[in-house]
Amino acid sequence: MARLEDVFAESLAAVRAATCALATAGLVRALDDHQLVNAQRTIADARRALETSASMIAGEIHHRSRPELGYSGLAQRQGFRTPEKLVQHTTGSTARDATALVTVGALIHDAEAATSHNGGGDGSEAREPWLLAVGRAVASGAMGVDAAQAIRTGLGRPGDASGVSASGVSAAQLGGAVLTLLAEAPGLHVDALLVRARQLRDELDVAGVAQREQQLRDERSIRRYRRPNGLSRYVIDPDIETAAFLDDLYDRATSPRRGSVTFQSDEDRAWADAVSRDSRTTDQYVHDTIIDLLRLAVGNDSPTTRLLIGSRQPAVRVLVSAVALTSGQGVGRIEGMSTPVSLATVERIACAHGTVEVTFDADGKPLDLGREQRLFSPRQRVVLAARDGGCLFPGCDRPPSWTEAHHIDHWHRDHGRTDVDRGVLLCRHHHMLAHNNGWEVMNDGSGFQLIPPIAIDPTQTPRAMPSKSSALRDLLGAAPARRDVHDHKSLQPA
Repeated sequence: MARLEDVFAESLAAVRAATCALATAGLVRALDDHQLVNAQRTIADARRALETSASMIAGEIHHRSRPELGYSGLAQRQGFRTPEKLVQHTTGSTARDATALVTVGALIHDAEAATSHNGGGDGSEAREPWLLAVGRAVASGAMGVDAAQAIRTGLGRPGDASGVSASGVSAAQLGGAVLTLLAEAPGLHVDALLVRARQLRDELDVAGVAQREQQLRDERSIRRYRRPNGLSRYVIDPDIETAAFLDDLYDRATSPRRGSVTFQSDEDRAWADAVSRDSRTTDQYVHDTIIDLLRLAVGNDSPTTRLLIGSRQPAVRVLVSAVALTSGQGVGRIEGMSTPVSLATVERIACAHGTVEVTFDADGKPLDLGREQRLFSPRQRVVLAARDGGCLFPGCDRPPSWTEAHHIDHWHRDHGRTDVDRGVLLCRHHHMLAHNNGWEVMNDGSGFQLIPPIAIDPTQTPRAMPSKSSALRDLLGAAPARRDVHDHKSLQPA
């Protein structure tokens, strides 16, 4: 007599073989409309059944890898810290999908354990007893893994609302909400089920709505990340009101492409027709629209604008050698960016906003102003940015816009001159470090060097402070004749 585990393994192998041989492009194209839609529905049912089996297996892996087993747990013996990592490795899925399989699998395991241990299964030992009915629904095939995870995420936990302390919703109340969701689930797709679960949680926890709203406001942010190509990526996490405002802005900008709005005025109809015919993708169009709105706002030199960003307008500075412009061979550099730009871009910005010539000698040394003024002038700041490329302190990655000009010969102590070759760019932190902690900068003619205080290095061995400017490296790599660097300054938001 065949063992059940052998039958299970053979069934899995048969499913795999049948699935691999199931569909080819030619066969799919041969289906009529009715057959095509039914095939999609049948595959969805089969996929849900397979995900249920996968989740059951993941739940058992979770059980055999529980923390109390220590290094003798299944995942740990396989060399993985968690059962989720083992499942992700085995399935080749994302961390999110593996976590969903394990989480819902644990619900199935707890539901079956509760039923087998005490008949009716009150779930007194289950980790999330209010979700036992969800586990049973998945195990029976009535609900898929994604839907179960949507219910779990949307309802949260008793006494909190997805991490926010609330008025005290009980497990019994959440259990009742689960039954409501299970009854409504057949008519809802997963996204709608998640929204409905959140609605039920809010209805149960009216007192917690204000707290959750405040939490979302406290978490509002715009974060900047550096992409692998050297450019920045900005991620917006808005509060509720800002999200609604951004959604309305997005919908207004893209509405002509959806055909969902009737435009009354001739002006609006002309605008809608232009948007519909625009060759840019919707994502590109929205990007350019929002950036243009920001540029218009920043360009409005009003008291409100100055209150928000100060009197200095955001600028894009493009640096390029005169040799490259004359020969048509080479690249330009946007200040603070490691990725070069084409000479066509350089010429476009120069045409729109003009140029400022900054002359360097063959050794890369720029102009001086002497001791007639205390502070480095805006023009000198442009030169320092072109030469240094950011904070010169070793290991610092702050761009020129984040720096201050530092006299290496202190103005009062050394009667220092405000000359470019006697100044360097340092970020605020390293500028204060230089003045307050005894760090010195010297220029012996071969370049800038950093001298640490005796408390840091008793030998005070100089540390090189090479330029971080890609534009200067381009310049010094050109022909050894007289070299010029032009700075194109655009009064447009960066």
